[in-house]
Amino acid sequence: MTKTIQSYDGVLFDFDGTLADSYAAIACSVNHVRAQRGMPPMTIDEVKQFVGRGPHYLLTHTVPGGALEDNLACYRVHHPEVMLKMTELLPGAAALIRLLHERGKKIGLCSNKPSGFSRQLLAHFSLANCFDVVLGSDDVPNPKPAPDMVLRAIDKLMMTKSRVIYIGDMVVDIQTARAAGVGVWAVSTGSESRHALVDAKPDRLLGSLQELVAEIGPV
Repeated sequence: MTKTIQSYDGVLFDFDGTLADSYAAIACSVNHVRAQRGMPPMTIDEVKQFVGRGPHYLLTHTVPGGALEDNLACYRVHHPEVMLKMTELLPGAAALIRLLHERGKKIGLCSNKPSGFSRQLLAHFSLANCFDVVLGSDDVPNPKPAPDMVLRAIDKLMMTKSRVIYIGDMVVDIQTARAAGVGVWAVSTGSESRHALVDAKPDRLLGSLQELVAEIGPV
């Protein structure tokens, strides 16, 4: 029988494609770097397929050639200029986070997005105080699909694996949770197709986070 969200004391989330649609902002910064290298812009959909595996993966695949560290630095300088105005929370995200917080659940973010960007965005959306831990690819030795981030979050929350669920939008999130030994739910609102998510066999597949909002019900 599928567990409900109430079955867990801790809920860990991915960010891009799970809590927020940040693809326009990411594509804008990628295209800024490409412009510096004399390359034509890519569409959001073209960039989207490389999101979710960390900034090194993103820029290696979208800005071929040149020094990767220089490209990363260029991206990191530009991204704060656009990420707040070009990122939107996905339907149900804010309501779900606030409901979980009000119910006394521990909440964490485990995203390959640099944690500084994630913290700025959570503050911008008035959700920062709901999160007990925020981790990014820059906080652990290995990014997802390595289990490092999830394991560190569980350690910081002082919880057992059986009491924690990880929610993400990509196959890499499912792989990460499996490697960490925790349950995983996938939501088909990001860069991965529903078919790919089904094939990866999450413990539960959601159409949107609004399903969980309805499941919890009003406080």
